[in-house]
Amino acid sequence: MHTRRTLLKTTAGMALAAGVIGVLPPVALAGAPIVGRQAPGYYRLKLGEYEVTALSDGTADLPMAKIYEGIEEKDAEAHLAGYFQSNPTETSVNAYLVNTGDRLVLIDAGSGNLMGPALGRLVANLEASGYRADHIDDVILTHIHTDHSGGLSRDGRRVFENAIVRVNKREVDFWLDGQAGDTLKNFVAEAKASVGPYVDAGRLETFADDAPPIPGFQSVLRPGHTPGHSAIIVESNGERIVFWGDITHGDVLQYDRPEITVEFDVDQPQAAKTRAVAFAEAANEKYLVAGAHDAFPGIGHVRRDETNYDWVPLVYSANY
Repeated sequence: MHTRRTLLKTTAGMALAAGVIGVLPPVALAGAPIVGRQAPGYYRLKLGEYEVTALSDGTADLPMAKIYEGIEEKDAEAHLAGYFQSNPTETSVNAYLVNTGDRLVLIDAGSGNLMGPALGRLVANLEASGYRADHIDDVILTHIHTDHSGGLSRDGRRVFENAIVRVNKREVDFWLDGQAGDTLKNFVAEAKASVGPYVDAGRLETFADDAPPIPGFQSVLRPGHTPGHSAIIVESNGERIVFWGDITHGDVLQYDRPEITVEFDVDQPQAAKTRAVAFAEAANEKYLVAGAHDAFPGIGHVRRDETNYDWVPLVYSANY
């Protein structure tokens, strides 16, 4: 039931609303330009007392269904489509910066200018994250394929001029000392162009199988993709992350079918065996994994499921 008091309150409220509406600016209906670019590609997380920064070198459309070996292209396409991925497939190239408080250690160096304009963004994203290339103390390579070492040099000059590059000795023997042979001559040429300036400057050091590249960092030989392909293990305050390079290409098919290889694997049977070992260990020990070609930032866990394994990306956190 309306009373005089309620009617007065309602009338006053309507009048106030009308007054406010009268002074509001007109609604903007003009169109805005499409921006057409992403935010800088970096993501940080704490690992004990360390800070890890994932750095995107970019993404590229790759014909993954054709690149996979041991499966028909149409079957690979169907599998990818079941996860809403097309062929060509948007594929990440990731690198990682570890700040120990005493040293800045870059794990893998992106592709530089050797794989087209969609990639080669690592240094720009490094700078956006608050660092410069000349801040880096060490670059540890999981292996010397172009998308991991191409960013080391540009036009014959070292990009990370104060850094020492560290890589498994098998990689140097294979790519730089003639073991690769003529069939891989393009990869060899790119390896020499990328790593060569550090060799010339005396700033390349090798490490043995399963040996520390630098104090506090451990390696484990994961051969097959390349002869010296190595995962890099970092621990702080009981927390562990394994930077495992190219154990996988993408975050779908090879988790369901670890026996599937890629045409870039130097030793495909060995690559499949290595992947099985790496998956089982990661699932059993439940440590964080950082993958060079899992969707950026490429950090997550591996778990078992009804079709072998599953990639579980780290949940995004805006808090630190």
